[in-house]
Amino acid sequence: MTSETASAEIARRRTFAIISHPDAGKTTLTEKLLLYGGALHLAGSVRARKNQRSTTSDWMELEKQRGISVSSTVLQFEYGGCVVNLLDTPGHKDFCEDTYRVLTAVDSVVMVIDAVKGVEERTRKLFEICRLRHIPIFTFVNKMDRPARTPLDLMDELEKVLGIGAFPVTWPIGDSRDFRGVYDRLSHQVYQFEPTEHGAHKAPFRVSGIRDDAFKNQMPPEVYAAWHEEVEMLSLAGEEFDLEKVMNGSITPLFFGSAVNNFGVQHLLDYFVKFGAPPAPRRVGERVIAPTDPAFSGFVFKVQANMNPRHRDSLAFVRVCSGVFEKDMTVPNPQDPGRTIRLAYPQKMFGQERESVECAYPGDIVGLVSHGDFRIGDTLSTTPGLEYHEIPRFPPEVFCYMRNPTPSRYKQYREGMDQLLNEGVIQVFNLLDAPGTAPVLGAVGQLQFEVVQYRLKTEYNAESLLETAPYTHVRWFAPGTRKEQLGDLFLGTGVKLATDIAGDLVILFPTEWGIGYFKEKNPAFAIHTVSPADRARITHTA
Repeated sequence: MTSETASAEIARRRTFAIISHPDAGKTTLTEKLLLYGGALHLAGSVRARKNQRSTTSDWMELEKQRGISVSSTVLQFEYGGCVVNLLDTPGHKDFCEDTYRVLTAVDSVVMVIDAVKGVEERTRKLFEICRLRHIPIFTFVNKMDRPARTPLDLMDELEKVLGIGAFPVTWPIGDSRDFRGVYDRLSHQVYQFEPTEHGAHKAPFRVSGIRDDAFKNQMPPEVYAAWHEEVEMLSLAGEEFDLEKVMNGSITPLFFGSAVNNFGVQHLLDYFVKFGAPPAPRRVGERVIAPTDPAFSGFVFKVQANMNPRHRDSLAFVRVCSGVFEKDMTVPNPQDPGRTIRLAYPQKMFGQERESVECAYPGDIVGLVSHGDFRIGDTLSTTPGLEYHEIPRFPPEVFCYMRNPTPSRYKQYREGMDQLLNEGVIQVFNLLDAPGTAPVLGAVGQLQFEVVQYRLKTEYNAESLLETAPYTHVRWFAPGTRKEQLGDLFLGTGVKLATDIAGDLVILFPTEWGIGYFKEKNPAFAIHTVSPADRARITHTA
């Protein structure tokens, strides 16, 4: 393959995630983008399963039952001459770590704002992660079909709360039950929509000019005059669409609509494909790896167990960063660089559906069947010694023990736990003074444990018992520290030493007060909120 062909394919890639506060309509917007992108014939159904009505990106049964997204999903489709890789993310705070990891694998973000509630807590937190990573953000103000805040008020809140300027690419016509369309400020055209039953099909629309009688006469004169004045005021503000400012994160293109009714969705998709960021270079130490670098490289940002219950396998999600990925290519084994590993059975994903892939380009997400070969954060590259430091691991906030109450189901329980823990969402700590006992499990949120229990039962037919562990915080010692080096270390009441999955020494505290007391009694030993492996990724010392 020529370098010109590879460069052209890279330029066609648009890889993005959708972020929002829970219930802002993120998963509905995901489905409607697929509908307009031609990946669905009918909202709620994949081409191969036209009778399916569950949300396409929420493939786990638990997600369907509880109505929340607990697992990130990769969906690839072609639209407007581009290859779009869409990563839907969990909205619930207990699954924020999965979302943070996904944000390392994308080049742009679509931020969904609830027009009724405005900027909410989870939106602020995820926005800050995007800002730290310099990710361009497109904003979709959803639910304009409900009694909502005024567009000017929402624009003002974006600037005051998030500190980002907003350029309205579209401007709503009416609101609540009178919301009927949008004005495209770049094409200077009015788009009036007609609702469809349940929003299952693309919304029909009529196009006209802003001064056409056919448009003006549909509103009372005073309503049209007030609306037209708003549009004129935006123009007089002297703003111009500046793609450079979008790419550096100082402004966000703003779109208004209603995902459930399909209003305004196509404008978002069209302009995202046109202006969204293609794959960008990534820094590795002093080196900058360009997407056009001929050597293949990528990193694992997610491991998902049991996506196909019939095969009991895991899938490692790899973001391709440079070169061309080719089926059956060999790279150094990330767990043992002295050996090579063949990247066989690569898959491209559409929710739970898989399709074999022969090659992939920077920006693409490839699924590799894993039998414990890959861990989150692993670098795969034909360049020896190359290692991306992209994936931060956040300290757990809740801890528990999980036990097998049915000895006769030990094999199923052990297989399920091994695969689910390898996904990396839950961290594992083995107590040093209690070898052979159940390990302490840690997670960012309590709901993570419930998901593991549910999946053990439904996917592996293994029961489990959950018991709260008496810890609230974990800290890591300096790299290479061994228990023998600690000497007469004063731990404090209820404090325990353990090792994490990488064998690094940690200390578990039952209270936050105990951390300060430990530091006071043991000033010679520094402890950290992240593991030695993660310290190269994020620098945050307790």
